[in-house]
Amino acid sequence: MKKFLLFVLGAVSLIILLTQIGPLIGLVVSLAVLWFAFRRFIRSGETGSKILWAAVGLIALCFSIGNVPAIIGIVALAGLYFVYKFWNKEKKEEAEPADPFDNFEKQWKEMH
Repeated sequence: MKKFLLFVLGAVSLIILLTQIGPLIGLVVSLAVLWFAFRRFIRSGETGSKILWAAVGLIALCFSIGNVPAIIGIVALAGLYFVYKFWNKEKKEEAEPADPFDNFEKQWKEMH
C-alpha cells in the first residue's frame, strides 16, 4: 500500500512538473537576466548606465513575478524528490527470530 501511494504521488508530481516546464524556464531566464542587470547596475559608474540597468532589472522583475506558477512546479519537483528518497528505503531493523536456537546458530556462525 505504501509503494502504491508513493507511485501515485510520484505520478501526480511528474504530471504537474511537466505542465509547469514553461513557467519554470521563464522564471529561470528572467531571474538570470535580473541577476545580470543587478550586477551590471552595481558595477556601472555613470548615471545613464545605472538608469538603463535599473530599467532592465525592473522589466526582468516583472517577468519573474509573472512566472509565479512556477512555484507549483518547484513543489512538484520536491514531491518527486520525496518519492525517490523513500521508494527504496529499507528497514534497518531485523526482527529477532522467535526460536532461541536460530539465534544460537547465528551467533555460532559469527564466531567462526
